[in-house]
Amino acid sequence: MLLPDGGWLLALAALAVWAAAWALTATMARLQPKSPAAGRALAIAIPLTFGVTLLFLWECVVRGLNVPPVLLPPPSAIAATIVSSAGLLFADFVQTFLKAVIAGYVLGCGAGFLTALLVDRSPFLKRGLLPIGNLVSALPIVGVAPIMVMWFGFDWPSKAAVVVVMTFFPMLVNTVAGLAASSAMERDLMRTYAASHGQTLFKLRLPAALPFIFNALKINATLALIGAIVAEFFGTPIVGMGFRISAEIGRMNTPMVWAEITVAALVGSLSYGAIALIERRATFWHPSVRKG
Repeated sequence: MLLPDGGWLLALAALAVWAAAWALTATMARLQPKSPAAGRALAIAIPLTFGVTLLFLWECVVRGLNVPPVLLPPPSAIAATIVSSAGLLFADFVQTFLKAVIAGYVLGCGAGFLTALLVDRSPFLKRGLLPIGNLVSALPIVGVAPIMVMWFGFDWPSKAAVVVVMTFFPMLVNTVAGLAASSAMERDLMRTYAASHGQTLFKLRLPAALPFIFNALKINATLALIGAIVAEFFGTPIVGMGFRISAEIGRMNTPMVWAEITVAALVGSLSYGAIALIERRATFWHPSVRKG
């Protein structure tokens, strides 16, 4: 393939930057910082360097090969779209995340957790409900979303209902598994202390289940956003991330589509990171956290 004018220069620059970034990342990965603060800074610097390198290579390849923006816009065009359409992106963020995702996430995770406590007390529910949960969790979003839109209307409650369906069973299954994580010796010790079921639950079994619960919360943080965006493809007011992606791809406005994707990726990553940070604070005693 012949490169356009200036393409060879961009290609050489991209190769040089890739080689330099590779060497820098490899060097940083071999470092063994002594202080925890330096270790955390290094853990952030390595993926940040890698990400910036990928963005630079993306820019060079797209501009060097004169790729049409409708196929793949350069990162600079996406950034310009984010800046120029900040108000529109914020309105979509409020509609999709602050309304549908937050409401569905809280209801789905909360209902899954409370149901897990009931399932743990009832062998009948454990044998009857969990297999149904596995079946429901395998249902495709594109099949559930239109039904929820018919039941709850076109506004954000129908998207929240989809999020509830997607987040309920991961929380249920993980919490049930976590409640069984404490060893038989630990439970026998609680019985020798004449501990009641509630005391055993709150002082032994729930603390042992925290890593499982936080694992479900982290999984659901991304599932909830994906579910709400996909649900908006099947009916929504003229606002929302899913609506904007569907509408702008029909107009071949690819930079705007990528701007929405970028906002969704940032929101999902920040949500996951916030839950992971809370997990480290809440389970500082757990061996997996102490080793980290």
